[in-house]
Amino acid sequence: MKILKNWACIFAANTLFAMTIHAQRAEPVKLVKSAGNKIDILIGGKPFTSFLYPDTLEKPVLYPLRSANGTSVTRGFPLAPRPGDPTDHPHHIGLWFNFENLNGLDFWNNSYAIPAAKKIGYGWIRTDKILETKDGAKGVLAYHANWTDQQKQVILEEQTRFEFSGNAQERIIDRVTTLTADKDALFKDAKDGMLGLRLAHELQIPDPADQKFTDDKGNVTIVKGGTDKVANGTYLTSEGKTGNDAWSTRGVWCKVYGKMGTDSVSVTIIDHPQNPNYPTFWHARGYGLFAANPLGEKIFTNGKSEKNLTLKKGESVTFRYRIIIHNGPQTNSVAQLNQAATDFRSFK
Repeated sequence: MKILKNWACIFAANTLFAMTIHAQRAEPVKLVKSAGNKIDILIGGKPFTSFLYPDTLEKPVLYPLRSANGTSVTRGFPLAPRPGDPTDHPHHIGLWFNFENLNGLDFWNNSYAIPAAKKIGYGWIRTDKILETKDGAKGVLAYHANWTDQQKQVILEEQTRFEFSGNAQERIIDRVTTLTADKDALFKDAKDGMLGLRLAHELQIPDPADQKFTDDKGNVTIVKGGTDKVANGTYLTSEGKTGNDAWSTRGVWCKVYGKMGTDSVSVTIIDHPQNPNYPTFWHARGYGLFAANPLGEKIFTNGKSEKNLTLKKGESVTFRYRIIIHNGPQTNSVAQLNQAATDFRSFK
């Protein structure tokens, strides 16, 4: 009888915690246009993130991303390095959306680090219009961009709409991106894509060994092993995969979590059932790359199957994702994230 009472108390406490989080009051969202092609997003009067779209960046990004208590959950390097930041993969900036092989051009790996003589093989996403900004319980930011080659010839037109919201312990980004082909466009099955973010050092999985990664053009990047004991993160997917075993597996959602200061902090990406090749594959690396890539099936299945996506001129494809950043005494439970995924199913 005593054991049953103890379990009843634990259940009641967890239920109360879930209800408290769910019932927390939404904080107002405000968008502020700044100089240099930058729009700041504030939630509850506190900085959350900024939309950066200058011509000096090879793609538009949200950078940095902060939890409700102001902790940055994304790496500082290369835009604003922090002590101890890893300096590999300079194209990993905040939160972004692009792909490694579109009509033979690499949009994913393009950065200032690519020599001018090699830039011809890389694509660029150029934001040319802000379509909408709106404050409120949900903040809205919509923009138009062109996916181009180095001669600025347009392959795809992009329309993206962000909805931002939050409360005392959560920040939520809903992203809807529609790509329309200006000419026939082939997304050739590739490892690096599509929605990606680079995590803060604390959320990396601890690993003292150096790692070597090679992109599709043969460029080699060394990720140095960590010895500072700061990294303490790990992954969990909706299918129960944990740690480095999350990489290359499918799932409706994936969460990375760890301690940042005194708080437990998590970042969860939720896939949408209308997205191509749902549920997505997780390109979730222990060194801090956290990405959802539905179009990397060939490498993720060791060549057993392949997923290419072709758009004829005038055709479109839409991708929807929800990102939840949570901080507090404990991270969101599996039950809470399953419910969040169920709720996201109806998002248009």
